Amino acid sequence: MDNSFPKKSEDFPSRDLFAQLALSYIPLLTQLVDRNPFSPTYGCFDREYWHYRTLDFPCGMSQEFVLPFALLYKNDYPGNKYHGWERMRDIAQAGIYFALKSSRKDGTCDDYFPYERAMGALVFSTYACAEAYRLLELEDERLVDFFRKRCDYLAKHNEAGKLSNHQALAALAAYTVYQITGEDRHRRLAQDRVSLALSWQHPEEGWFQEYEGADPGYHTCTIDFLGKYYQKSGDDSVIAPLIKAVEFAWYFMHPDGSYGGEYGSRNTYHYYPHGFEILAPFTEKAAQLNDAFLRGAAAGKRYHMDDARLCCHLVYGWLQSYNDFHPERPTPLNERGDFLHWLPDAGMVICKKNRYYAVSNLKKGGVTKVYSLDGCLGSDTGLIAQCDDGTIIVTHLMDERHRVKASPEEGCFEVEGVFSVSSRKLASPLKLILFRAINLTFGRFFPDVLRFLLQKILITGKKRTPYRFNRKIEFRQDGIHITDNLPDALPVLRMAAGSDATSIYVAASNVYQESVLRCPWIYAPDPLLKEMRRGGSCWRRMIKAEQNL
Repeated sequence: MDNSFPKKSEDFPSRDLFAQLALSYIPLLTQLVDRNPFSPTYGCFDREYWHYRTLDFPCGMSQEFVLPFALLYKNDYPGNKYHGWERMRDIAQAGIYFALKSSRKDGTCDDYFPYERAMGALVFSTYACAEAYRLLELEDERLVDFFRKRCDYLAKHNEAGKLSNHQALAALAAYTVYQITGEDRHRRLAQDRVSLALSWQHPEEGWFQEYEGADPGYHTCTIDFLGKYYQKSGDDSVIAPLIKAVEFAWYFMHPDGSYGGEYGSRNTYHYYPHGFEILAPFTEKAAQLNDAFLRGAAAGKRYHMDDARLCCHLVYGWLQSYNDFHPERPTPLNERGDFLHWLPDAGMVICKKNRYYAVSNLKKGGVTKVYSLDGCLGSDTGLIAQCDDGTIIVTHLMDERHRVKASPEEGCFEVEGVFSVSSRKLASPLKLILFRAINLTFGRFFPDVLRFLLQKILITGKKRTPYRFNRKIEFRQDGIHITDNLPDALPVLRMAAGSDATSIYVAASNVYQESVLRCPWIYAPDPLLKEMRRGGSCWRRMIKAEQNL
């Protein structure tokens, strides 16, 4: 029996697709920026601030949008009509100056609220502005001093929470500034942040920590940023950890060319390709991943994160991937044979059989997604229910108290835990007034403490209930069998197995991938709901394998 997915017959898309994807976003990026040289916000990319005027501060993250303009001005990509256009250079340069103008005296910037001094926004925009400064061959000591200030702040401050991708990007930003200043303190700062990011990598399984566990989406960001750092510095101490990181990522590229999902700790579909092109000479799995992504993108399978705040991350990464495309391409990823790969510390299992490809995260209550060559066959992101009092309870949160039982040789996995409350905290006029008062007083002087408290409220904090669940997942030839045992009497009005349900706040989650529309939510029928209210209920479901690929 042939245990590999059949190859697709169409020609493999060339690296030109990277450039085409990026170029398709330039109209959107252009409408985001204030292009009027006589405006006080000339070069600001936060349209909500300068145009709609619905915000009382500009988002510092938005100034990373300068980099696509600099890349397109400088490089003659296929189909790049913007190459050499002076207005492209002017906009990029204006954006760098607005980053300087809108920053605080210590060089910091805000992302979601005033006086946040957000490290993520700082390192994203610093890298992009410094890289654009280099590409455009600018010479302005005011900007160099600005980059120095930002590195000085980074050297003295860090953020709450373990976000490996932010530390990797901090290293990249500092090293890019070092390329401008030549000052060794900036090189040492980069090395310190590289060391911190690598210390958060699992030594055997290869994943980088993102809050409470492994997130394959953000994992590609960390690979991307550390790959860029290697490309600039030649520091080959990162190669072995990055090869291990690529091996982890390799398992989360689905047969249809989509990647990631709600089984990650932060629910993201992120796929940053540039790091994989940089690492392609060291491991064929890196190029296999990008080849699969390109094939999927050509077929409409890639994820879309197209809002005004986040889309830029993708655009310059695609352009850089075109620049550094490795000419030697390996055997297609879909020729991999059958396997079951269990990652006990991540709590994740990946199972490939002849007619399906499945990923499950037991530490997230058994969130499971199943794919074929054509797309997502089924997605079960855990149980979600509405109680009599209106409370929403879920099983899909990362929880260190979950008890996992694994029998990889039998293809059988179980997780026991309790439902937690899903909290959706929204703003109101009164709440916003109070929050701004906190921003301008306590938060102004203690931004790290405020950020830590917000993380506890919106991301990592849990309000557990006494209601228990046991989920059993069996990977069989005919499909994936899921059994949910609910021993307690549950005061529920309705319950579903969501296909794309999430509860924690992650800006880059809840975006578009084909699976979010292709896979329906499955609702418990009324007779089963009555059993749940009595206690001792059992809900069995199956995601069927594809029969005719």
